[in-house]
Parts: sequence; C-alpha cells; structure tokens
Amino acid sequence: MSTNNIWTHKGTFLLAAVGSAVGLGNLWRFPYLAGENGGGAFLLIYIVTLCIVGVPILIAEILLGRSSRRSPIMGMRFLSRTHNASRAWESIGWLSAAAALIILSFYSVIAGWALHYTWRMLTGALANADAELASSSFQSLLASPSLLTLYHTLFIAASGLIVGLGVHRGIENGLRLMMPALLAILVVILAYSVMHGNMPAAVDFLLTLQLSDLSFEGWLAAMGQSFFTLSLGMGALMAYGAYMPGEISLSRTALAIVVIDTVVALIAGLAIFALVFGASLDPAEGPGLMFITLPLAFVEMPGGSLVGAVFFILVLGAAISSAISMIEPVAAFLVERFDLTRAQSVTAMVIASWTLGLLTVFSFNVWSSDSPFHDLLGINAFQLMELLTHILMPLGGLMVALFAGWALTHGEIMKELRTSEGWLHTWRFLVRFISPAAVAFVFLRAIPQIDGYLLPLIGATVIVGAFAASRIMRAEHPRSR
Repeated sequence: MSTNNIWTHKGTFLLAAVGSAVGLGNLWRFPYLAGENGGGAFLLIYIVTLCIVGVPILIAEILLGRSSRRSPIMGMRFLSRTHNASRAWESIGWLSAAAALIILSFYSVIAGWALHYTWRMLTGALANADAELASSSFQSLLASPSLLTLYHTLFIAASGLIVGLGVHRGIENGLRLMMPALLAILVVILAYSVMHGNMPAAVDFLLTLQLSDLSFEGWLAAMGQSFFTLSLGMGALMAYGAYMPGEISLSRTALAIVVIDTVVALIAGLAIFALVFGASLDPAEGPGLMFITLPLAFVEMPGGSLVGAVFFILVLGAAISSAISMIEPVAAFLVERFDLTRAQSVTAMVIASWTLGLLTVFSFNVWSSDSPFHDLLGINAFQLMELLTHILMPLGGLMVALFAGWALTHGEIMKELRTSEGWLHTWRFLVRFISPAAVAFVFLRAIPQIDGYLLPLIGATVIVGAFAASRIMRAEHPRSR
C-alpha cells in the first residue's frame, strides 16, 4: 500500500473507527435490546463483554491492519506468508469481505427507512398520529418494494460516492465534517429530551440494575451487541488500521473508541427512552421502537416534527459513516489485486451489495411468507442475511484473535502496542483464551437449536482449541514464543 494513503491527521483514524462503530447499532439496536432485556442488567453485561472481548479483538484487528499496510484479504495473505503460517489464515480476509458485503446489503435497506421518516417528519405527515396510524405507516413502507428500493439506492449511492472520492478527499474529509456534526446533533436531541421527556424514568430504566429481568437469551444478546457494535470481524478496522500512522498508540485509541461508542449508545438510549416515557409509551417495543414508538413520542412534544426530522438525519449520518467502512475493505482489495481504479472498485462493491439488498427489500413484502428461502429454511431472505452475519463476524473475530495472539511475535506486538510488559501479557492472555471463548458464545444466537447447558462445553472446547492452536503456531513459527 502506498504511504500516500496514511491518514493525514492523527485524529482521523479515531474518527473513522468511531464512525464505523457508531451506527444503527447504537441508535436503533442498542435501545430496543436494552428495552427488551431489563435496561441496567443488559448494560452491565454489555460493558463487561466490551472489556474482555471488544477491546482485545479491536486492538488485534487494528494491529493486523497496521502491520500489513494492506487490505484485509491481501494483508492476511502477506502476514500468513511472512509468519510461515497455514494459508488457511487468509480466510480471515475473505470472511470479513463476505460479512461486509452481506451486512451492507441489508444495512442500506434499513438505513433507507430513516430517509423516509426524515421526509415524513419534515412534511408533518405524522402530526397528530395515533398508535394505529404510526404502525400502519411503517407497515405501508415495508409493503412497498418500489419505495424501499428507491431509499436503498439513494443511501448506498451516497455512501459509495464518499468512498469513491478516495481515502483523503472522500473518507477523511467526509468523516472530519460528519462525526462532529453528528455528535452535536445527538447532544441537541438529549437536551430536548431532558426538557420535554421524562429523563428520571429513562435513567431509572437504563441504569438500575435488575439482574432478575435479564434472561439467558438477553445475556447472549448483550454479548452479541458488544461484539457487533464495534464492527469487529468485517475488516473495517483492519482496513482503516492499514492507514493508521505508526506513532499513534493502539491501546489508547482502542480504549477511546470503546468509550465513545458506549457513551453514544448511552446518550441515545437515555434520549430515546426519556421521550418514550414522556409520551407514556412502551419502551419494550423491539425493532419498532425507532420507527413506530419514537415518531409517536415526537409528535406529542412541542416542535416534535422538526426535532424528529433532525433525529432521523442523525440516524442517516451515523448509518453512512458505518456504510463507508463496509465498502472500503472490499474496494481496497479490488484496487490492490486487480489494479482497478478506486471508482471502478467502489462501483463493483456497491452494485454487488445493492443487488443482494433486493433480497431484503422483497423479504418484507412479495417474499414475506412465500419465497425459496422460506420454503427451504423456514426464514425469509432478511433473516437469512442476519443469520449469515451472526456466523461470519464472530468466526472472523475468533480467527483474528487467535492469529494475533499466537502467530505474532512478542517483538512485533511490542513494536505496535508500545506499552508495558504487564499490559502486553494481559492482552495476550485475553486475546488467546478469554476473548475466543466469549466470541464462541455469540454463535449460540445464530444456532438456536443448541441448548443452554452446552454453553460451558462450547467455551471449554474453544479454550482447548486455542491451546491446540498455540502448539501448532509454536511448531510453525518458533519465534512466537
């Protein structure tokens, strides 16, 4: 990779990584999962898992990217060869590319809903709406393939345009303008919810610890959210890490990413729940929280239509910042491997993901109950895409942890981390044993037929597997000791 692609400003990597992490997961998924799983108890498991899983694997992904200075696919090919490791480790790059392509395909469709609601709020179409009208409005959107396709096209085209302009002119400049603006909008929404919502009820709901309200499934959901919120396992952080200047501290940057991502999720949760409680609505509305319950809350508040439009603009901006991080790993690979121009590589990625996204579009209407996927698997295309990502991302993250923990030498890690021996040994222990075992649990959400009592067995199997991997790595690469 050319050194011309190194971020020109030291803080840009932080903005890029935060932009990748802060998206629909923070503003949509986190609030409704917390609402369904007891608030504070969910938050506790979420934060603990971030510390023992998120931070170690986050550091590992960035470390691999900065070590190789290549796209995830080409980078893992380079690292496997230079470390005399099996070529099977190259699959990390391919898994991340597949995950990015699939996630972007349905992420773009869902993000397009925010376009629809921005317009509905600006035009006052939901003014004086009741619960029945809000629900029917959302169902009408889902029932329209043409509208969903239009919004899907506009969103993915806008994301592709930013990436197509290049690392500096597109991604870097775009994020330097977008991220501060999004954080400012989030603060405005929080202030509005304090003035017109029920913030004490939101704080009590989100921060009061009620472990009895957290089911086993909710516990797994918290673990899964802590993994997926950081965009681990889809190559974005590895790709961005390839552009990261060598003098920037990996550990401090990773910690800053996790703190900012968590703060954004908390602020969003507090703001949303304050508005929901202020309008005497149900916070445990699941996926409909943002697109049915929240619009109802806004129309109950003074100036709510305008503030609601601003909120959905925030959702759009956060979604775009995440979408460009999904396009970049694959686009960078196409440039490196096939010598395409950036415009050509981005166009190829966007067209492929847009086409795949049509499956999600149709799964909400024409294929909602009668489709090849439903007949064969009992789920629709959107559910299949989600299922695949819940397999590909944890598997990619698991392999990243094992490769970084076992293949890289002490000297290589110290060169990148530039930290104390104590933290290095702590990180290696976490990334070799604890993080892989915890990531394996995330698979349970994608394999519902596995009973809960098998959880300890799976964890023990992963730890034994990690130990076996250490024997193989040491045999293949003695310097890793």
